[in-house]
Amino acid sequence: METDTLLGLVLSEGQAGDPVSESILDAALREFMDYGLRRTNVDVVARQAGVSRATLYRRFENKDVLVQAVLVRECRRFFGSIAAAVDGLPTARERLVEGFVVGVRYAREDRLLSRLLSSDPEALLPYLTVDGGLVVAVARDFLVGNAEGLPGGDKPVDGREPAGVAELFVRLAISFTLTPDSCIPLDTDEDVRAFARSYLAVLMGPVATPH
Repeated sequence: METDTLLGLVLSEGQAGDPVSESILDAALREFMDYGLRRTNVDVVARQAGVSRATLYRRFENKDVLVQAVLVRECRRFFGSIAAAVDGLPTARERLVEGFVVGVRYAREDRLLSRLLSSDPEALLPYLTVDGGLVVAVARDFLVGNAEGLPGGDKPVDGREPAGVAELFVRLAISFTLTPDSCIPLDTDEDVRAFARSYLAVLMGPVATPH
């Protein structure tokens, strides 16, 4: 799938507001949590959602599409939590720091991600590692699309392109999620905040001094 297509799905409302689709996605999420991706049966999802197989397949043509729809909805919630956390913060630096804190916390606490990493790592890990270019690109483009959280909007700062800065944030977040053991203390929100202030905020260029 092309980056633009996936990004559009993540940022759009998609099928939100359709109670039948939402009930199917809710049932699929429960099955993924209970049984993982491989062992989830689409017929069971339909039964748990209280719909027929035909109704499910009219909305989600196969299991892969259903899995993708659940993951897109979870990505939408993830990005929404970050956007809500940084809304109203006065500076780009503060938005960066709090966005990183919320993103790391969300990834660590997300039950679906934890479940899939434990039950279906061989299915999930390629999407975050060797085949992770699409995930990185979608997250990067989301950040660049909300350029007020990046240095100079869409303009380079001291040779640092916003897309490059955003990609570094995304890659660091993925790395810390998959390999949490580190010499850097990141056990609490305040630890993550201190790291973001010391190591990430400097990527946004020099702090403007009042005249």
